[in-house]
Amino acid sequence: MGLMKVFSGSEILAIALKERIEAIGIDVLMKDNIQSARLAGFGTSGSAVELFVQETEFAKVNPVIEEFRLSI
Repeated sequence: MGLMKVFSGSEILAIALKERIEAIGIDVLMKDNIQSARLAGFGTSGSAVELFVQETEFAKVNPVIEEFRLSI
């Protein structure tokens, strides 16, 4: 059982998708490379936020992700 990346993009979109996934009771790990790079003194692109879920939860999460992608 491991983590699966389900999204990579801007912070605003990542937060919106994270809230939708958490609304169905699934835990989401958000990795914010923008903040990590800023704290380290480096720059990074605006699409450096990633969302991860447990592989076993992907079947539940996939419809939410697809609906989100169609809405943006």
